[in-house]
Amino acid sequence: MDAALDSPWLRFAARRAGRLVVSLWVLVTASFLMIHLIPGDPVRAALGPTAPASLVAARRASLGLDDPLWLQYVHYLQGVLTGDLGTSLTSRLPVSQVISQRLPATAQLAVLAFLVVVALAVPIGVAMGVLTRGGRARRRELAFSSASVVAGAVPDFLLGVGLVYVFGVQLGWLPVAGQRGASSYVLPVLALAVGPAAALARILRVEMLSVLQADHVRTARAKRLPAPKVYLRHAMPNALTSTITLGGLLLSALVAGTVLVENVFAWPGLGSTIVSSILLKDYSVVQGIVLVYGAGVLLVNLTVDVVLALLDPRSAIRES
Repeated sequence: MDAALDSPWLRFAARRAGRLVVSLWVLVTASFLMIHLIPGDPVRAALGPTAPASLVAARRASLGLDDPLWLQYVHYLQGVLTGDLGTSLTSRLPVSQVISQRLPATAQLAVLAFLVVVALAVPIGVAMGVLTRGGRARRRELAFSSASVVAGAVPDFLLGVGLVYVFGVQLGWLPVAGQRGASSYVLPVLALAVGPAAALARILRVEMLSVLQADHVRTARAKRLPAPKVYLRHAMPNALTSTITLGGLLLSALVAGTVLVENVFAWPGLGSTIVSSILLKDYSVVQGIVLVYGAGVLLVNLTVDVVLALLDPRSAIRES
């Protein structure tokens, strides 16, 4: 029993679980305070300036907004733990129901974009690392660096507008709004994936150049192993390990980036819902969606930490 408690893996898991719990508590508290720090009465804002005072008072009482702040906080914590995120001020639907209806569309968009990022960045980054090693192919390196910097600097919503204009308006090849079949995913996924793919490919090339100078790769070359085996078996896994952290950050950025891209393409996900809820001053829905986005980012970061620990157990031992 004592040996199990002294296990570095157990201490690593306990430390990460503790951080996750504290981070989730901070997130829940921040999302709760968000409504109360906004100037004005959210119920009056949602019902409109002409709503009778009796209706506003009744709605505030039904939502528990007349209770002391500490009691509202306790009720909110209880609701979060049981999956009750409150009720929409405009549609009168449970916030959890609104989120459950819109979350799949956002998740599909983010996951597909991440897969496209990996599918583009890994082969391009590895290939450019191999082709430009040792100062070779200066023109190719300059072209790649310039193109990747430009692609990574263009905001995803601006790229989305350009894709809509070219492929939707001018060429008419692809739909530009809504979720209507497989073709409707192409433009929003590209708008989300191009910038992160360019950034990840550029970082992966740098990591590949560093790994190619490592002793184990030189030893593999000295043994006259086939070039594909040297690059794919001995070099690429080490380069990928170094870029997993960045990949996790990019996935978190993709989740956040869906807010703007969904509004460009009228995508029926959480991003478009949170913007429309802000305009309608439906703060309970905004509160719930912010909580879901934040929890998603925290879970992605936890997954990255676990994957890194599995690939490099020494990191878990060092932190314990």
